Amino acid sequence: MDARQLKVEAARAALAHVESGMRLGIGTGSTAEEFVRLLGVRVSEGLDVVGVPTSERTARLCRELGVPLTTLDETPDLDLTVDGADEIDGELALVKGGGGALLREKIVAAASARMIVIADRSKLVETLGRFPLPVEVNRFGLEATRRAVVRAAAGLGLNVEPILRMTQGEPFVTDGGHLILDASFGRIPDTRALSDALHAIPGVVEHGLFLGLADTAIVAGATGVETISAAR
Repeated sequence: MDARQLKVEAARAALAHVESGMRLGIGTGSTAEEFVRLLGVRVSEGLDVVGVPTSERTARLCRELGVPLTTLDETPDLDLTVDGADEIDGELALVKGGGGALLREKIVAAASARMIVIADRSKLVETLGRFPLPVEVNRFGLEATRRAVVRAAAGLGLNVEPILRMTQGEPFVTDGGHLILDASFGRIPDTRALSDALHAIPGVVEHGLFLGLADTAIVAGATGVETISAAR
């Protein structure tokens, strides 16, 4: 199977966990979009669900496919979130935000009773950090915040030079109106310590370390689909 087929198989396996009447968090990214497409078919066949999209991009696709939407203000408690990830370690800690939706993704995941992450096997890693960690930051004081990220990392023995994410020659702007610094650490031995250090920086809005949020990972590979459960 090619990369897209693997994403479809992971999404199909996640859809088996969706029941009529559920309030869903619906993720962002190429794998999550395969889930939305399959969900749209089930909705057209009579599945009764309502979803909170984690990005404007996901919201548009849901509307195109007829998936009913709500907001966290209207529906603050969700049953299940299904989303992709950029990296997954053995304890189901994640790096997310390659698509730039990390803030909304984390808010939705935290509002959910369960989170299923779907991916192909290339996203499994022994230690997080190979994929650049997205750090969503306020526009005000950008350079001061960038330097604070460097200092925070250095305090943990990590060397990093965060790069402002650009698109078509302009800074990438999130749905929340913020900017993103991509920080390539290589590996992150202590994800909790880095998470706490980044959250202590006033200019950091959120970061892409998702710790203790995913309950299950559904991972598709050449030999089939594997389900990994988090130890709690």
